[in-house]
Amino acid sequence: MAKRKKHILSLEPELDFDMVGICSHHSDYRLAWSINNSLGLHLCKCDDYLITDKKGDVRSSHSMYEFEDDTNRLNYYMIKNKCQGQYLIHEKPTIDFFLFLCDNNAIEVSQLLANLKSVSSVLAAYDFDPEEIPSAENLVFN
Repeated sequence: MAKRKKHILSLEPELDFDMVGICSHHSDYRLAWSINNSLGLHLCKCDDYLITDKKGDVRSSHSMYEFEDDTNRLNYYMIKNKCQGQYLIHEKPTIDFFLFLCDNNAIEVSQLLANLKSVSSVLAAYDFDPEEIPSAENLVFN
């Protein structure tokens, strides 16, 4: 009998977003309002970002704001990191919010960081490489 060959397909997830961590002492809606006024964005409240387990049960629900920038052809998502003791990105518990720029080819992240740091509601802003954060692989944006 001929021996069967076994082929293993391994896929590495492609993280096609930029990730900015924001520290703020304000609530999510006040931070979104401040960013909108200062940076000219239009972040709007949308359905919460749900984290589910393998069975499909919701583990945590995080407040989320989004803005579709048609001019630069990218989407912004601002998500609260901590909700009821659960973290969106558990490796970064000191970060209050994450701002994700999906399919970004137009915005310079270093300039965005400088602009965010000038917003009165923002205490600090940091650029993170999603490839270096294991739980970032679980994030899915439509």
